[in-house]
Amino acid sequence: MRKKLLLPVALLILLLSFSFLRSNNSSVPDFPVAQNIEQLAEVTIEIPEGASGSEIARLLFDNGVIKSSEAYFRTAVGDKRSEKVAPGAHRLSKKISASQALEQLLDAQRIPNLVKIAEGAWSSEVITSLLRYGFSRMQISSAFESLVLPKGYRDPEGLLFPAQYTFSKGTTAQQAVQTMVDRFMKESVAIKILSGDQDFTGAQLLTIASIIQAEADQKDFERVSRVIRNRLNVGMPLQMDSTVHFVKKIRGEIFLSTRSTLINSPYNTYKRYGLPPGPIGSPGVAAMSAALNPEIGDWLYFITVAPGDTRFTRSFDEFNSWKSLYQKNRKAGLFG
Repeated sequence: MRKKLLLPVALLILLLSFSFLRSNNSSVPDFPVAQNIEQLAEVTIEIPEGASGSEIARLLFDNGVIKSSEAYFRTAVGDKRSEKVAPGAHRLSKKISASQALEQLLDAQRIPNLVKIAEGAWSSEVITSLLRYGFSRMQISSAFESLVLPKGYRDPEGLLFPAQYTFSKGTTAQQAVQTMVDRFMKESVAIKILSGDQDFTGAQLLTIASIIQAEADQKDFERVSRVIRNRLNVGMPLQMDSTVHFVKKIRGEIFLSTRSTLINSPYNTYKRYGLPPGPIGSPGVAAMSAALNPEIGDWLYFITVAPGDTRFTRSFDEFNSWKSLYQKNRKAGLFG
């Protein structure tokens, strides 16, 4: 008889618990999902460095973005993406649901003065981005001079991790640039790069990764990595166009003139044998991984004959036949 009574009691408790939770959730004030966001008023709020979910919720409520701080807090607790909300300024619509508020906080297009560092970016391009952000050239110069770099490094080229950065109000130029170096040092593959391997020092591997980043699409990274190693092993000059582009500070040019290959620079891998003296940009995670893990192959040459069509070979004759195809496609406008 007792067992028969236990089941209805347990079921009653379960139903009451569900009813309580449902009632408790519905009691939290929240604006309905807005259908015409572009017609709503907007406000820019500043999220401090290290702000908690409850502190962000209070800011949103105080600025009229959400109907209650509890609504956002509950949304944030249930969505791990809330941990990626960046400090700094955010442009938000007013009177939107808590879920829409989170989406807008995660939208990079709604972050004023976002500093975007592309994979392969030169330090000179990072400086340009920081100038656009609002730092003065003197502040940036001082920041670069006072950077804390990994042991043995004097130049930040290659160490400014490519990512999107937003900084809280009052951030100095030195703090901003140091954040990029510190971000690099948090990547496990970067630590492996700086440790070196049986063939190359950390600095050499970082240089190889930067060339890989500049020379190929991601799908070809591991093969380009192998070409670099193969050429170094047999004593061939690398002859990488990207190293000359780095010297000339030019982007978007596929064709490299004979005159450009004669530039007198230690970075010109057409004139100088071996690796250039340092990185030619900031490699991303995939390029660094490829530098450590080249694909197995005997290739010595590669060429992109058309957008998305990069070919690899050990034969110089085959390379020349593909080069003719590349020239034909370039004249036909396939490269834009």
